[in-house]
Amino acid sequence: MPPPSANPFAGARFLRSCARLDQLPRDPLPEIAFAGRSNAGKSSALNALCGQHALARVSKTPGRTQWINLFEIPGGRFADLPGYGYAKVSRELQRDWSDLIGRYLETRSNLRGVVLIMDIRHPLAASDRQMLDWLLHRGLPCHLLLTKADKLGFGAAKNTLLAMRRALPQHGAVSMQLFSAHTGLGLDELRSHIEALLTAAPPAHGRTEGS
Repeated sequence: MPPPSANPFAGARFLRSCARLDQLPRDPLPEIAFAGRSNAGKSSALNALCGQHALARVSKTPGRTQWINLFEIPGGRFADLPGYGYAKVSRELQRDWSDLIGRYLETRSNLRGVVLIMDIRHPLAASDRQMLDWLLHRGLPCHLLLTKADKLGFGAAKNTLLAMRRALPQHGAVSMQLFSAHTGLGLDELRSHIEALLTAAPPAHGRTEGS
């Protein structure tokens, strides 16, 4: 892992949790959203990305994050979205999460792109495919992060990455990489990609929040 001075997100700090879109900041700062199935390693990826151990809460109970958690970074924000696809929560709560995530992704004009997180051992579940199709339909840049790559041998992880690229020929606009919060594999690549998204022109996808 690079030293803190080499990490552009080392100064990240928690800003607020938002249960509704009208609680989001009303300013032009760019945001990068982090989405994924519950227990895919989203919080661990955020912590590793920012070089902090407890920036985002890592819970042993999937489905714990229910609101949009915002983190300040230099020149923008990270938005940690509620995990999806966890069956052991009520259908009412699942609907609430889905509605909040969907309206944020559809209407948030600050949004520059989405890091879609998948456990490399269980990629492309039905809910992942649904999210990916929706992001591309909305014209949102998507970077697919295959987490927990250290759980597989290097060759097996590479083969999974290649298989993913073959499985998504219609999604050529999606970038993807291997990642391990435990070993630091892929950290520099992820940071560079996010820096590029933060400075890119806004995608023509959003409407005004609350519309």
